[in-house]
Amino acid sequence: MRIAVVNNFYPPRVGGSAHLSWALAKGSAAAGHEVLVVTAEHAEEPPYTVHDGVRVVRLPAFRLPKTRLAINFDIAFTVRPSLPRRLEAVLDEFRPDVVHQHGQFFDLTWFSGLWARKRGVPTLLSVHTRLESPRPLYQFLFNQLDRFVVAPFLRGYVPTYVVLDVQMEHYIKRKYRGAIGGMVPIPVGVEPEWVRGGDGRIVRERHDLGDDPVILSTGHVIPLRDRLALVEAMPEVLRAVPDAKLLVVGGVYFDAFLKRARELGVDKSVITTGAVPKSDIPHYLAAAQVESHDLQGYGLGMASLESMAAGVPVVAAVREDNFPDIELVDRHNAHLVPVGDVAALAARLVEALTDPDESRHIAEAATELVERHFTMEKVLDRHLEVLAELVSANRA
Repeated sequence: MRIAVVNNFYPPRVGGSAHLSWALAKGSAAAGHEVLVVTAEHAEEPPYTVHDGVRVVRLPAFRLPKTRLAINFDIAFTVRPSLPRRLEAVLDEFRPDVVHQHGQFFDLTWFSGLWARKRGVPTLLSVHTRLESPRPLYQFLFNQLDRFVVAPFLRGYVPTYVVLDVQMEHYIKRKYRGAIGGMVPIPVGVEPEWVRGGDGRIVRERHDLGDDPVILSTGHVIPLRDRLALVEAMPEVLRAVPDAKLLVVGGVYFDAFLKRARELGVDKSVITTGAVPKSDIPHYLAAAQVESHDLQGYGLGMASLESMAAGVPVVAAVREDNFPDIELVDRHNAHLVPVGDVAALAARLVEALTDPDESRHIAEAATELVERHFTMEKVLDRHLEVLAELVSANRA
């Protein structure tokens, strides 16, 4: 197949979407397919390169200012009067059999979709982010963007969607009615090996933890993952495990949890590291007895799956049917708690810290689950199957 991968985010930009599109592009090329990536320009890269057998074209772009709303991400848009013509020239020259798009609210997605409709080329769209916020004003703005900008573009070419989990399935059905050409369940992919083999002593010395039990919480602190429930669970946790520490690893872009920790008198048991190098994450996982950050009902993300792959039990507020056709089982491969139930969260954290036999069982089952369903190799194979099916159906 000739596969065009379209994503405004692509390495050296960071983020789950950028990493996944890179991994899928590289894996597709290694499997013998011709792959073109179309993305936004980056100061560290030339307009045209070839990496890992993948041709990469970077179109002129402007960057949004880094703000709390954008979580300080390096977000670039390519929209300008010349974009349709330049994109058309790039895609016409490559002549893809299928276009795999990443991100529903980016200009490259919209205009590559309109190109695909004109040329009769099938499109697969991976929606990585739901436009949702617990803040009413932001949610109002996101609703307007979805209704009046994103959905009309998607109705222009009606892609097939990759469904990461049940929350994403409901979101797509609710927001993009009339723009759905099909839906296929493919979970997010992780690379288990890189999170394993860390040295917990490095982290314990760095943060003066000694032998204290560690509740790890990975990922940037944002309104969708605000850590408030964790802090509010800490008084009960400390009653049972007085020397426990909550170690929050990631940039803090929403600090309400720190204020709440001071109000509850648990701030000395809460440690924040800020953003750390990716290479340090295995050390933090090796130092932890339990990991928890997906607690607001938005699903189970890549960081939680990486913790499971590393053999660290995870406490999360998600449903057992979070992933279509893949079953999470409470107290078997994860600790699952109701959203907003601080007492249940505290009880499970204490359980994870004080019952090593159960934690070992959950860690082993979680690792096996990741190996069976969530490795990048398994996710790549499923993407290639779906892309081939779209090409075959289009030719027929």
